[in-house]
Amino acid sequence: MNARTTRILAAALSLTAVLAISGCSGDSEPKMTVSGAFMPQPVNDKMAGGFMVIENVSGTADKLTGAASPLSDDLQIHETKDQKMQQVQSMDVPANGELRLERGGNHIMFMGLKNTPKVGDKVTVELRFEKAGAVKVELDVKERTYNAQAPTSTAHSGH
Repeated sequence: MNARTTRILAAALSLTAVLAISGCSGDSEPKMTVSGAFMPQPVNDKMAGGFMVIENVSGTADKLTGAASPLSDDLQIHETKDQKMQQVQSMDVPANGELRLERGGNHIMFMGLKNTPKVGDKVTVELRFEKAGAVKVELDVKERTYNAQAPTSTAHSGH
């Protein structure tokens, strides 16, 4: 019985070591954080844009591959090149870097809204990444003229 206990203890320690080692290799799976997420109040129920900064706080690159929301059954990833907007299948999120989704640039497009959110509402979105999986985000609905890039010295004083 003593030899059996020793074998069980050795197996348990081996399993613990494997789990600890795999848990310490944090750079093997990307981890995403999102900041500044907002949606300007839509003019109608046809479409709206979603903007945010997605930061990859790991040493592994990833891709934004999709999004879902109760507000629309058709969310698209759009890039803007040469002042032209086009749908793309994915966008790179570099290792230890960020993907900026902003007005006049890359963004999430909500097509065929189920309702028209108002200033002060929150819109739930699930961002989908190739490696990091799903990340839930709440977009604050802002005034139509709101621009997170506006350079003012009091940009964050109200937060």
